[in-house]
Amino acid sequence: MSDDDIEDHDRGLAFDLPKLITRRRALGVLGGSLTAAALAACGASNSSSPAATTSDDGGQIPEETAGPFPGDGTNGPNVLSESGVVRSDITKSFGDASGVAAGVATTVELTLLDVAGGGKPLAGAAVYLWHCTIDGEYSLYGQSVADENYLRGVQESDANGKVTFKTIFPAAYDGRWPHMHFEIYESLDAATSAGAKLRTSQLALPKQTCDAVYATSGYEQSVANLAQTSLDTDMVFSDGYAGQLATVSGSVRSGLSVRLNVGV
Repeated sequence: MSDDDIEDHDRGLAFDLPKLITRRRALGVLGGSLTAAALAACGASNSSSPAATTSDDGGQIPEETAGPFPGDGTNGPNVLSESGVVRSDITKSFGDASGVAAGVATTVELTLLDVAGGGKPLAGAAVYLWHCTIDGEYSLYGQSVADENYLRGVQESDANGKVTFKTIFPAAYDGRWPHMHFEIYESLDAATSAGAKLRTSQLALPKQTCDAVYATSGYEQSVANLAQTSLDTDMVFSDGYAGQLATVSGSVRSGLSVRLNVGV
């Protein structure tokens, strides 16, 4: 991937400032994390999970920019209107595309919580999740993956407020801390008809997990990119990330499980 390709990823005020919303950050009960389990096999473990926290906007996940590559129709392609986007396994493209994303196997579990309802599970909502490839590109946009739509998908939250996606661990690309994007809609119909969003946010991935993954084949460029940024300097997470830092269990060898509680 060339420097020119990398430079546009979530960078540039022209892309992001109009979409950035001033956020109040997480300080009290919700937080984003369950207790981290040790990463096995690779010999690396997560750092201690932050204490459960709540944000001063009532426990809601902070509002974030969707970035320049949302694929939701707000900036170019709209994958949400395509048949097949509602799926749990987002490692494969659907429709006329047939690619399969390479990378360390990862399961993402988000638990939606109804803040106004006292923190009870938010059932029947929908989450659109997307993130970059092992090479730091986004399907539908990146030069080598413009004809693919993998690493994007929609799921409806179950009775426990949970949505689960099977995916791969994303790269660290130039200028950003490793992350995943997501949008929350009030229903599956709202998501697939480009209805109003309840929330747009991003989850951050813990450093020790990133170090373990990026030591594996295929992620070589992520090592240097990760070394050039931090959660405290990242353009999205620098004003606080306690409610967005996911916890991870499992191993590079057998697969990772990423979890985050999301107040809506």
